[in-house]
Amino acid sequence: MNADPEVMECLPKLLTREESDALADRLEKHFDERGYGRWAVEVPGVAPFVGFVGLGYVDFPAHFTPCVEIGWRIARAHWGKGYATEAAHAALRHGFTQFGLEEIVSFTVPHNIRSRAVMERLGMTRSADDDFDHPVLPEGHSLRRHVLYRLQKQIEQR
Repeated sequence: MNADPEVMECLPKLLTREESDALADRLEKHFDERGYGRWAVEVPGVAPFVGFVGLGYVDFPAHFTPCVEIGWRIARAHWGKGYATEAAHAALRHGFTQFGLEEIVSFTVPHNIRSRAVMERLGMTRSADDDFDHPVLPEGHSLRRHVLYRLQKQIEQR
């Protein structure tokens, strides 16, 4: 999945097997340190692993950090089936109820229409005033500009 050019189109680079394994190790460590993270998503009777969805702590320098971000990465063969949205709804509920978060954000490059559609289906909203240049990417990088979506804890979730 992390070596698929379509899946990784809006991310800085394809990952080697070693880099993908290191990512899995970092995701597991995040769970150990924070108690939440990205879940492996399986679809019983379809596939034991279709991708990952969940929450991550973000502290790179930006006007909205530190914060908790919801994100996903789904294997191309499983796009368009609602798996990211369904799992993300569960992750949002978990973040708001189990961890008492007041806000969860998500961000991507402006042309990532698929992920932006998931954000909107989740009820997240965007203000152009929140758009930002991702500080991890160098100036001039084609993926540096990002859009930010936010979701506040709903009263009925309190």
